[in-house]
Amino acid sequence: MIYENEKQILRIIADLLQGNGLVGRGELADIQITPMSGDGSSRRFWRAGLNGRAVCLAVAPPDLSEKNMAEARAARNIGRHLQAKGVNVPKQYGWDEESGLILFEDLGDCKLHDSVKKSQAGNGLELNGIRPLYRDTVRKLTRMQVAGAENFNAHWCWDTAAYDRGVMLERESGYFLRAFWRDLLQEEEPQGLQEEFVFLADQAAKARSDYFLHRDFQSRNIMVHRSKVYFIDFQGGRSGPLAYDLASLLIDPYTRLPEEFQEELFGVYCDSISGLTEFDRKLFRHEYLLLALQRNLQITGAFSFLSQVLQKPFFRQFIHPALQSLQRIVSDPFFDELQVLRKTVKAASTRFQGVETP
Repeated sequence: MIYENEKQILRIIADLLQGNGLVGRGELADIQITPMSGDGSSRRFWRAGLNGRAVCLAVAPPDLSEKNMAEARAARNIGRHLQAKGVNVPKQYGWDEESGLILFEDLGDCKLHDSVKKSQAGNGLELNGIRPLYRDTVRKLTRMQVAGAENFNAHWCWDTAAYDRGVMLERESGYFLRAFWRDLLQEEEPQGLQEEFVFLADQAAKARSDYFLHRDFQSRNIMVHRSKVYFIDFQGGRSGPLAYDLASLLIDPYTRLPEEFQEELFGVYCDSISGLTEFDRKLFRHEYLLLALQRNLQITGAFSFLSQVLQKPFFRQFIHPALQSLQRIVSDPFFDELQVLRKTVKAASTRFQGVETP
């Protein structure tokens, strides 16, 4: 690895800051860096400061493997593209090709999730404090989806160039089946479930998919800085359908937004997107249900894997809310044909509670 210790990291950061005119030569010796955690990411994070003020955040891959360096290049290229399109993402102050380290604008520590937690009162959620932030978020999301798709280069993508049927079956419904149902619950696959997953993916894949898709658009990937929202962790961006990122935000288990507030934001989104692209609200509602179900399956699998395999216990507390959301979605009459999945989801909540309280 090119950065085996703090001195090497400090040297790379200092060279980039000086090379981009952000600090003078005489200030280099006073730069300090502080390691930061990265939620579920394996990437490495540092905050760089100078004389008590924040200068930037440094983000680097965990090693120099081809996969991790490709992810770093995706963050570099997609971030610059989105910024050029007027999307609220952090500015980039420097890039080190050899190590994959990027310097980002420091937007502080307040995530949208933190704003939601501050608005919680008793068992409820005081919406007045977060309503303006969420309404602004969904409006800015529509701009990112449409403007971000303009001149988007598929070669920037490190994982897949598009969200499609294969991604759904392997990394969403398949993820739920492997990481949650089999590995965490230790259950056998219900007969007929795979056939319903194929049907679900076939239907969801019909949605128009030439927009920009963030793919992890949730409250811990949205920063609140000086009363404005900014989007981070966009390195998984690719082409995809509109409804997926909206569903990610509204059914987010971190926040557990009330259903009536989800509907309010759904309306704000529809009003905003209809002014930017061709839009059929009734068709979009169907696409939203399909993609919300896909996203919910992915969330449940991801939280199971992060807590069970990667030993990150923070994520386990959100499995139950994810299952509750999954049960609400699949109970919609729109999914009357998915009887095996309905029974599986109903059993999942009971069996997960049994795992939690043996």
